[in-house]
Amino acid sequence: MSKLDPIDRSLIKATQAGLPLTARPYAQIATWLMLSEDEVIARLAALQDRGIIRRIAVAPNHYALGMTANGMSVWDVHDDHAAALGAQVGQLDFVTHCYLRPRAPVWRYNLFAMLHGASRAEVEEKRAQVRTILGDALRADDVLYSTRILKKTGLRLQDG
Repeated sequence: MSKLDPIDRSLIKATQAGLPLTARPYAQIATWLMLSEDEVIARLAALQDRGIIRRIAVAPNHYALGMTANGMSVWDVHDDHAAALGAQVGQLDFVTHCYLRPRAPVWRYNLFAMLHGASRAEVEEKRAQVRTILGDALRADDVLYSTRILKKTGLRLQDG
């Protein structure tokens, strides 16, 4: 595991809840941390290159956009094809999370994809599109619909 120096830790803590909504967010962060704007940009790029942060992106609230039907689709896909097919599923614009997970004795599914739609019928249409991609490698599937929100944040660094 990569260690963070104190400046990188401060940078992550300053940005983990989102970038400031200003014309020059990196300059604002630089002011907070007493760095230059170029150093903030370079450090964020280095953290991304090291795999410590995955991306810097807008994270819209899909509920506010009318996408209120959310289902974690689960798929039993032949293991020899799961990684390649999962990559294809993950590229779909209506999939926000896509994971391969080990099977469990009482849980046969190894591919998970979060699907969003304005209705359950729309999610089911999208599920049908995923089925088409998975083709003959698919053995079984199901969907687990969200009924309430328990948490809407990512990992947050704590002091220390």
